[in-house]
Amino acid sequence: MSQQEMDQVRAFLAQTAANPSLEEQRAMYDGLGAIFPTPGDVVLERLVAAGVPAEWSDPPGAAPDRAILYLHGGGYVIGSIASHRHLVAALARASGARALSLDYRLAPEHPFPAAVEDAVAGYRFLLGSGFSPAKIAIAGDSAGGGLTVASLVAIREASLPQPACAFCISPWVDLEGLGASMTSKAALDPMVQHQGLGGMAQAYLAGASPRTPLAAPLYADLRGIAPLLVHVGSAETLLDDSTRLAAAAAAADVDLRLESWPGMIHVWHFFHTMLGEGREAIEVAGAYIRARMEAAGKLSVAA
Repeated sequence: MSQQEMDQVRAFLAQTAANPSLEEQRAMYDGLGAIFPTPGDVVLERLVAAGVPAEWSDPPGAAPDRAILYLHGGGYVIGSIASHRHLVAALARASGARALSLDYRLAPEHPFPAAVEDAVAGYRFLLGSGFSPAKIAIAGDSAGGGLTVASLVAIREASLPQPACAFCISPWVDLEGLGASMTSKAALDPMVQHQGLGGMAQAYLAGASPRTPLAAPLYADLRGIAPLLVHVGSAETLLDDSTRLAAAAAAADVDLRLESWPGMIHVWHFFHTMLGEGREAIEVAGAYIRARMEAAGKLSVAA
């Protein structure tokens, strides 16, 4: 790990204003697109996907029949297509696929289950547009990582075919923050702390139980969902969310590959323009998605 690069990332994060309002948080997060610009060779196209605002990211050479459905992070209350455009474009390039980023509805204006409903609608849109499930991956970071797992469960419950695979970056799957790493890693994590997560969970749940499976997929029946790649940093409070998710997946006979990256913070991929490990992790994920799509495609042909 380049300590100098990580120090630069931490210094960047330390510039955040103290106690910003929800509106200020949303504006600051969306404004990151100007700080982390998307390469000019990526073609962007805004659209409405089954009623959900969305955006296609098409890097050069992307296979027209392969798609990633991307669900951004932000604790279900902030984040957007704009905030994550640079990350989505980089993952699409590494995967050799198009990426459809969703502006799913946010809490508190639209609490659970709005985000899950929009994610499933986005998946239905891809199927209805002619994409084979064997050529679709679902990916997301933080809350979007938890939403990715919840979407796989909701897709199964809707009797829809599973995608080829899913990729979760630092997924938030325990809305109560019960993992030991929530306190043991608190001094190392510049992004996620228990109090802030609690407020986001309360806004999203709007009175629902924090163990509702499609809100907190750590408690969901994971049987039959698509293979998962999970990335988590060793220096983040949500580390135990990933390790406990991996244990639950193993108990449900789910093919889950967990990678813990030494010294990395929450969703370090987001800082890939500043951090070599961010670029490396995106490349690893891209290779995983390509391989899973190829394997799933062969199985569908054989069937």
